[in-house]
Amino acid sequence: MARLSQKYPSFLEKTYQAAERAAWALNPLIAKIGYRRVERLIKPVEDFAKEHIFGCHHCGQCILHSTGMSCPMECPKNLRNGPCGGVRADGHCEVKPDMRCAWVVAYENAQQMPIYGHELIEIQPPVDRQLENTSAWINLLTGVDKQVPAGWVPIASIDVAKSAKE
Repeated sequence: MARLSQKYPSFLEKTYQAAERAAWALNPLIAKIGYRRVERLIKPVEDFAKEHIFGCHHCGQCILHSTGMSCPMECPKNLRNGPCGGVRADGHCEVKPDMRCAWVVAYENAQQMPIYGHELIEIQPPVDRQLENTSAWINLLTGVDKQVPAGWVPIASIDVAKSAKE
């Protein structure tokens, strides 16, 4: 059975955009109340909805809007940047042959997403395991989901010609 995220990516994209706008509009109030207090209230709802709609694995750094509304943590290898190269000819996973590759689904969904679909090609930082089981919405508002591990440089930004000379 296909998840809702596979059936209605365009609708979910618009819903995400509305939720993000609401979160930013409410951010001053949330900050006054306290992020951790609000997290205790919203996290159970966030977990339930994301788990049932997207198959969320609660990494705390949600990038659904950048991955075709397909949770990259569905990938058995936990890849946040595209397929591993082991995608079968039928679009299924090499590790779990009965499962469609999360990245094939992400690509197909991104084609139907006019607002965020282009973000699929952006290089994502690795998952910060310290954020697991925390609210992705609160992490977005506080900015902790954007912190990058020290020394991490996306491969696409490395100047190969310069590196070869050194």
